[in-house]
Amino acid sequence: MQVKIQNWNIDYEVMGEGNPIILLHGWLCDKETMRPIANGLCNNFKVYLVDIVGFGKSDLPEHPLKTNDFGDFLAEFVNKLHIEKPILIGHSNGGRMIINAVGRGIVDAKKVVLLDSAGLVPKRKPKYYVKVSIFKAGKIILNKLPDVGGIKNFKEKLLNHVGSSDYKASAPVLRETMKTILNEDMTPMLPNIKVPTLLIWGSNDTDTPIADAKKMEQLIPDAGLVEYKNSGHFAYLENLPNCIAVLNEFFKNDQ
Repeated sequence: MQVKIQNWNIDYEVMGEGNPIILLHGWLCDKETMRPIANGLCNNFKVYLVDIVGFGKSDLPEHPLKTNDFGDFLAEFVNKLHIEKPILIGHSNGGRMIINAVGRGIVDAKKVVLLDSAGLVPKRKPKYYVKVSIFKAGKIILNKLPDVGGIKNFKEKLLNHVGSSDYKASAPVLRETMKTILNEDMTPMLPNIKVPTLLIWGSNDTDTPIADAKKMEQLIPDAGLVEYKNSGHFAYLENLPNCIAVLNEFFKNDQ
């Protein structure tokens, strides 16, 4: 199925019946990465699997987006489909969207689940800033040189040296989006999330470290943390049977 959100064709799927749950995937993923959770919940809930704008079968944005744009996207999706007080579950960037939308008060959620969520500005080691300075200097030099010979490959070589794997794999408009949202801190919005919130995290997550989860647990008024030892950024998939059991327990009064 598709719905028009702003000027974008957004692909989504509905599974099951009951109170609504919206599943939001992470960066460079699509709704299929959330399907295992949908399969575990759809017997008791009406589950919405969404391809977020820019990913899966949904349209690419025509210009770079900010985190507020993603939050507005979620709010319009909820309003367009007349979804009342959904439970929101988001992985990584999907979690960032939820923090933004609920924290700004533009989506009225019943409960929130954040899976290895993004949203806090990462702490950088000094060598990161050295690499970024080299990259910026290289772009300045590149713009002053003629586009001949091997010079036109210079920028791409710098990108390969500095950029993360997610950055390099993204379409150009998403690369610009990623540069923006990674520097937008959702910390001030966390205390505004007044609904029961469950944090599910991998202790070995290097993309959104467990320290982020512990900070979110402190700042969200009604939050609890489930930590999976020896698991990474996709802890919910690495521990799927237990994760589904935890979610069903968290939602046992919402069916």
